[in-house]
Amino acid sequence: MSTALHLAKPENLDQVLTLVVAFHQECGLSSTDDHRRAGIEPLLNGHPYGVIYLIGPARAPIGYVVITLGWSLEFGGMDGFVDEIYIRPPVRGRGIATEVLLELPKTLAAAGVKALHLEVDRENETAQRLYARTRFIPRDRYMLMTKEL
Repeated sequence: MSTALHLAKPENLDQVLTLVVAFHQECGLSSTDDHRRAGIEPLLNGHPYGVIYLIGPARAPIGYVVITLGWSLEFGGMDGFVDEIYIRPPVRGRGIATEVLLELPKTLAAAGVKALHLEVDRENETAQRLYARTRFIPRDRYMLMTKEL
């Protein structure tokens, strides 16, 4: 993989927070720093239900991807969810996200992940093309539904 991925660690908190804030602002997601920190810190500290990878140079990452882990009877074991993937706007369109979404699943499969899921805005045709290009298939029978607790 020519696009370097680095497993984010506690010392990467400020880098991750900066990228997450940029992504959330771009997407219009309202969140507080405390809320974001509460979601990020456990993953940086080795929480078993997910990981954050920084994309690009370790000192100056150009993006990140968050993979959360769960269990699926349908898929016969551990499954993953691309919770967020973000590439800084100035470097988009260079195939970086495509490379990440083609190569990272190989690493996840080697770790026992049986399926990888993601959700995409129904209006975001650019992202839909990216995900189709990286072999994600819409599940027409299913709709993601959420209940906040």
